[in-house]
Amino acid sequence: MMNYGIAYIAIGWALAIWNEKGLYSVELGDHEAQLAALLKARFRGLETAPTNGEGTEVFGNILKVLENPETRLDYPLLLEGTELQRKTWQTLQSIPPGQTVTYSELANQLGKPKAVRAVANACGANRLAVIVPCHRVVRSDGGLGGYRWGIERKQLLLNREAKLAAIVS
Repeated sequence: MMNYGIAYIAIGWALAIWNEKGLYSVELGDHEAQLAALLKARFRGLETAPTNGEGTEVFGNILKVLENPETRLDYPLLLEGTELQRKTWQTLQSIPPGQTVTYSELANQLGKPKAVRAVANACGANRLAVIVPCHRVVRSDGGLGGYRWGIERKQLLLNREAKLAAIVS
């Protein structure tokens, strides 16, 4: 059984899906109905249940991380993908809030300097918004590149993290 929660946060609406093994997905959207429809479409064959009991604490912790990128999530992540995707997602988690890397720098960090396109595709396949911070990866020309949850939201996240980093330092 997968648990889910939908809530409004500073960067829009968030949908989190998890079970006792770990966090499966965090999606961002502009409307609650949009995320409810996504839940219904993407998880049609799975048994899902809204948050209650112990799930409320898990969902609360997920929301804390979404609201404050300095917070670490003390819950396992279910990172399902190819070996390169999983390595990319793990490496992304080491980029501090307020900092960015380019897709080519990320490929170099992974020891795959010619796999820039594959690394960019791995970022696009990330289903754990903010938790696995693919929004911190930008193009070498300084452009934002793409973002699964909207380029405006990517800019909002980067601006918010830069402000928080300035306050902390």
